[in-house]
Amino acid sequence: MATKGSVKGIVSNLVTIEADGPVAQNEICYITVGGVPLMSEVIRVNGKNAYAQVFESTRGMRIGDPVTFEGHMLEVTLGPGMLSKNYDGLQNDLDKMDGVFLKRGSYTYALDEEKLWDFKPLATIGDRVTAGAWLGEVEENFQSIKVMVPFTFEGIYTLKSLQPAGKYTVDDNIAVLVDESGVEHPITMKQKWPVKRPITCYADKPRPHKLLETGVRMIDTMNPIVEGGTGFIPGPFGTGKTVLQHAISKQAEADIVIIAACGERANEVVEVFKEFPELLDPNTGRPLMERTIIIANTSNMPVAAREASVYTAMTIAEYYRSMGLKVLLMADSTSRWAQALREMSNRLEELPGPDAFPMDLSAIVANFYARAGFVHLKNGQTGSVTFIGTVSPAGGNLKEPVTENTKKVARCFYALEQERADRKRYPAINPIDSYSKYLEYPEFADYVAERVGAGWIDQVSELKQWLIRGKEISEQINILGDDGVPLDYHVTFWKSELIDFIIICQQDAFDSIDCNCSLERQEFMVRRVMQVCHTEFSFEGFVEVGDFFKELINAFRQMNYAEFDSDEFRKQQAKADELVSQRAKN
Repeated sequence: MATKGSVKGIVSNLVTIEADGPVAQNEICYITVGGVPLMSEVIRVNGKNAYAQVFESTRGMRIGDPVTFEGHMLEVTLGPGMLSKNYDGLQNDLDKMDGVFLKRGSYTYALDEEKLWDFKPLATIGDRVTAGAWLGEVEENFQSIKVMVPFTFEGIYTLKSLQPAGKYTVDDNIAVLVDESGVEHPITMKQKWPVKRPITCYADKPRPHKLLETGVRMIDTMNPIVEGGTGFIPGPFGTGKTVLQHAISKQAEADIVIIAACGERANEVVEVFKEFPELLDPNTGRPLMERTIIIANTSNMPVAAREASVYTAMTIAEYYRSMGLKVLLMADSTSRWAQALREMSNRLEELPGPDAFPMDLSAIVANFYARAGFVHLKNGQTGSVTFIGTVSPAGGNLKEPVTENTKKVARCFYALEQERADRKRYPAINPIDSYSKYLEYPEFADYVAERVGAGWIDQVSELKQWLIRGKEISEQINILGDDGVPLDYHVTFWKSELIDFIIICQQDAFDSIDCNCSLERQEFMVRRVMQVCHTEFSFEGFVEVGDFFKELINAFRQMNYAEFDSDEFRKQQAKADELVSQRAKN
């Protein structure tokens, strides 16, 4: 019999409930307010009292309102029909809701219960299977969606029956499994899973090492991320986080893209809803939205729903990973998620940590990022979840707790800088402060040597050294003046500017050619720019140095806007070569 209870205390979205039976941590309950059930989650149990965070507004709630406990954690429904959907943090289908504003207590089903799916069996009757095993598949938006043994099943099961190829709904029984005790279990195309528990139905989770190409030079060349890797993008307002997210989502080598808009301003979320359906997949030419899922919780929604949204998004990503797919998960922004954690921690009167965030913020962030990764499935296939979160530090302060704790666990750090954004150097990622720890992995070095060529990582290190030296000289010039430093300093500075303009920034996300730079093209341009850096030039004064390199930079930039290896590309390449030969020392 379900546990009942009544409201005993209310502090904004934190409600104290006196229960009349057993209650579990993270259990879901419904508080009835004026005849409307409001979904809530138990976040602490103390004797007969359960403290629950309500995912809706608590306006009108009174002491004594009835509560019903569901006996399970916050779950998502997994199955065919999720692609191209817009959900909120509780996996309500936003397109099914009526009106401009969401009504309190209004919940919708995540899947289409009436649609018929063209099912094809993959297993054979008599097979011995475990959780996550593939029983069949259906096609959704040109993706093969696997029907799997529910992740909640433990032990080994025997496949007693399996429906033949045909059309079925998500609720139709497509298989019957028999456990070791002889009990039969009917299987449908859908299943449920608690969002705060990782899906671990895989054989192995090795350290990821395969380069994930994004088409963004600053990432692929300077600070690469790998398939199944983790990274984050901190930066103040206006530095280009959203445009960079769109570029990565559109161009990265991923089968499924999941966008978690966590606590962002409503107008920014509306832009995501509006712009994503209009983006075209450069690989297929079809709408990017066909392989995208959006989880949206705006800043004016209750803070508890922000926390749920990131876990819902990650659980859906793990579901597709279990199918052997490459999933890219983008969260914007994890700062709003951390603020939700801080608010609930303060209401629970817990001991505060730095900036009033929870003391265990580091562990919470680490556990969440650890759910991403590259896995070997039990059937020999591979799948991955690549997670890139954005952080919105107040005032651009990269020393605040969320940024600092995320740096401890994320392997890639892409620091957006206000100064570079003000100078229109987009993407405004600071090339010196940013890093990728995957460059230190021996297995990544072996992979990229085979993929690009031997010595690639050494070239990247040399590029960064040129940039560091160029920044040092720029500071000296600002202090001493152009006449106060040797001519060689000016040459070194402008060589670093050439690297900055051509290899790193000034990549036009809105140009059909420059927006997506292939790895082969990046390797070619790095090699050409490094040849210039290794060339000794002859100049009379610093004015000649600046004029020469401005003209050379323009020639290289025109190469970036031309189709790779086209007539225009070769024309600009010849122009750059001629400029270099005119000033090179014999």
